[in-house]
Amino acid sequence: MELVLKKVKAQHLPLIQELAKILEVEIEEKAEMEYDSDFVKEVLDAKEDINSGKGVKVDIENLWK
Repeated sequence: MELVLKKVKAQHLPLIQELAKILEVEIEEKAEMEYDSDFVKEVLDAKEDINSGKGVKVDIENLWK
């Protein structure tokens, strides 16, 4: 059986680790999921394009007309 704990406070982690040791269960820690590097590159490239004037402004008043 697997048990997943989410949003564990750092102060509680040693207690959970000690409990796991006493119960002879395995703990597998996973860091927060990071964004896909290709996606991050696309977002940063797009932001750079907008800052260099390559973007297009849309007047929201006329967006649906």
